[in-house]
Amino acid sequence: MATVTLSAPAKINFLLDVIAKRADGYHDLRMIMQRVSLYDDITLTTTSTPGIQVTSSSRGAPDGPKNIAWKAARALCDATEYHEGIKIDIVKRIPIAAGLGGGSSDAATVLMGLNELLHLGQTEQELLELGRTLGADVPFFIFKRPALAEGIGEILTPLPAMPHCWILLVNPRVHVATPWVYRSLQVVGRKELNALPKHFSSPEHIATYLANDLEAVTIPAFPVIAEIKARLLALGAVGAMMSGSGPTVFGMFNSHESAERARSAISAGSDWFAEVTETV
Repeated sequence: MATVTLSAPAKINFLLDVIAKRADGYHDLRMIMQRVSLYDDITLTTTSTPGIQVTSSSRGAPDGPKNIAWKAARALCDATEYHEGIKIDIVKRIPIAAGLGGGSSDAATVLMGLNELLHLGQTEQELLELGRTLGADVPFFIFKRPALAEGIGEILTPLPAMPHCWILLVNPRVHVATPWVYRSLQVVGRKELNALPKHFSSPEHIATYLANDLEAVTIPAFPVIAEIKARLLALGAVGAMMSGSGPTVFGMFNSHESAERARSAISAGSDWFAEVTETV
């Protein structure tokens, strides 16, 4: 029996442009994606019992074949003709359906972790191709660096080094369904693209480029998202925006101390999820 425990990070989007609706029903996107230090723990273990077992600490995440981590393990085993038993235990810390990519990160971590644990010899490119079959955000977590993501999110270009930021994540614990957000978004023609900077010099510089087209759908339906943004800015964030399809909002801070003060203030009297993280 061999085992390993790995950390699967969350992500935020500094930019999310919806460019056009595609003929296949998906949307062409342009996103700046960054990993942050909020992690699920993934323990991978070989077993003498054939098949793939998945358990999760979260009631909201499915066990077994409905879990994207199970699908990742199945795809890798099929691609490499590996037939022995695998057990996957997931300790969830990233909120589910929150715009933070937790499920995609879990799947990517399973692909990379099993590849190493089982000595399967898959290249990064081969893992990226497998990841694309599982979900649009999975390749980003295999890429493991800040990226410009295009297409439906699977076309990745590395970005210049990004300045370190302290990030306060705030989730109001409301459910926002990603398919509903994209169905509700009105995209007329093809969006005019703004020029991207050649470098980002500071958190304040990044903040000048924050944009998320999906807020046009989520904020009218869930005004609490706008409330959180306003509170983060009032508490000293240099920028604040919803991540992905929401409902998590992030605030950018220049120091751990200022982010912690904001977390304490925003948590007082609410049951919102609030966690200080940093870019990784």
